[in-house]
Amino acid sequence: MNKSKSVFLDRDGVLNKNKDDYVKNISELEIFPFISEPIKKLQSAGFKIIVITNQSAINRGLMTKKHLNEIHEKIQSFLIQHNTKIDYFYYCPHTPAQNCSCRKPKTGLLLKAIDDFLIDIPNSWFIGDRDSDIQAGQSAGCKTLKIQHDFNLVKAVDLILKSI
Repeated sequence: MNKSKSVFLDRDGVLNKNKDDYVKNISELEIFPFISEPIKKLQSAGFKIIVITNQSAINRGLMTKKHLNEIHEKIQSFLIQHNTKIDYFYYCPHTPAQNCSCRKPKTGLLLKAIDDFLIDIPNSWFIGDRDSDIQAGQSAGCKTLKIQHDFNLVKAVDLILKSI
């Protein structure tokens, strides 16, 4: 059975603007306008695009799963308008105190995605803006890149494509 290579993406800070008090509904969602081109480039190079995101605002009672799905549908709709898409969104609704196995930096969601999509993990990447994203990617066995104020998704994808 052929395995797929993937680029796992954190959501907030990578695809859309991060908010200190969480992105709780679509009116608070600010999608970065540049994300469609790097995602298209990755897909053209044979990568699955999978979002892995901590969304503790759900279990904090600040938003519902319905609101989360609307946010993901809005991101997907934006990408589809630009001829690309996310293959799947995985999320952890738990707070840090709940000590679940799916909240990054733990690897539960990554391992589920790896199993669901038969991912070739040594040839896959995790791009995130927090240390917990990088730790999760490294613990799962993929390569990692950290988004920072001068290093966004466009630059990260260019680096990945130069390395293959």
